Amino acid sequence: MPKTTTPEPSAAETYAQRQSDIARLLDVLDMELTKHAEAAKADPKNWDLYRVRSGLIDVVGFVSGMDRADVERFLAE
Repeated sequence: MPKTTTPEPSAAETYAQRQSDIARLLDVLDMELTKHAEAAKADPKNWDLYRVRSGLIDVVGFVSGMDRADVERFLAE
């Protein structure tokens, strides 16, 4: 039986899929932040978003080409 191969996705297809994945992940993040906000109302001492904020600063810095300090300054404005 001949071996069939699946063609590799094009660069444009790969980009579009990753862009779609990122949009979906941002939607999930938004939903989770909403849930966390509700839980934090009941017990505000146990909810810290430091790691989420820090990770997003790194992502925005990477995507935009900005230094972490520049992103921090942007947030402080």
